[in-house]
Amino acid sequence: MVPPLGNDGYDAAKPETPGLRGPRGPSRRSLLAGVSALGAVGALGAAGCTRVATAAGDGGDLLDRLKAQGVVRLGIAGEIPFGYIDRNGELTGEAPELAKAVFKRLGVDRVQPVPTEFGSLIPGLNAQQFDVVSAGMYINPERCEQVVFADPDYQMLDAFIVRKGNPKGLHDYQDVVAKKAKFATGTGYAEIQYAVEAGYKESDILIVPDQVAGLNAVEAGRADVFAGTALTTREVVRKSRKAESTKPFAPLVKGKPHVDGGGFAFRSTETKLRDAFNVELRKMKADGELFRILEPFGFTKAEMTDMTAKELCRG
Repeated sequence: MVPPLGNDGYDAAKPETPGLRGPRGPSRRSLLAGVSALGAVGALGAAGCTRVATAAGDGGDLLDRLKAQGVVRLGIAGEIPFGYIDRNGELTGEAPELAKAVFKRLGVDRVQPVPTEFGSLIPGLNAQQFDVVSAGMYINPERCEQVVFADPDYQMLDAFIVRKGNPKGLHDYQDVVAKKAKFATGTGYAEIQYAVEAGYKESDILIVPDQVAGLNAVEAGRADVFAGTALTTREVVRKSRKAESTKPFAPLVKGKPHVDGGGFAFRSTETKLRDAFNVELRKMKADGELFRILEPFGFTKAEMTDMTAKELCRG
């Protein structure tokens, strides 16, 4: 994860993906069109919203303002299955659907997407372009210096996209280094730092926009391997005749296996909103509603977690 690194980080262009919502997910074209249209709405919403200065240290008043306005602006990055615009131009994904449920409990009935690139989520949040990051963002020490996180709503391992049959035998970052494989990952992904920690030279990493571009790079032979989350890699290779995803694994951080957790990010001054969000999230974990929301997007019970943001912020 180095500076805002991600799970993460994908743009709006996505292929049709089975098994996410109904029989088929959104097409690449519909996602682009949907994000473009809703991006304009989001930009107008951001421009039209009165920005009220919040004194640091008092926990902020954003929740009260959101209740009065009746709408919360969500920063998303167009990543299936975490947060994206579907083929009908509607906001969906595990994080937005969870946001709808939590904010309804908090007295805010409407959510408004503000699409942006993954690497722009934290800067956009701190510039008040939106109110909350709702993109399944991994929680790590570097990010915790810039924003405050709710407790993670899921945990996740890594996996690779490789050629069919995995001819180079690439199962973890150490294999990539030992076999001098051509390594690719996405813009702002946590996987950049995992590869560097394993000994891969950062300047040699092929950086692509998203997991679709990563799949294309592997299929075309421009990369031997693309690293991403276990969930997104297994979804994106479903229709590929040339590539497959590897078995999920925990990357090594400081020599120890590391499991990532993703959650919602808030401006550092808005701890009252973060705390209120956490209260509802814990209730939803306890009664099973969280899993019911995430399951249609490919999440399994193995990806549910009791980790806390505090633990992940320690690294």
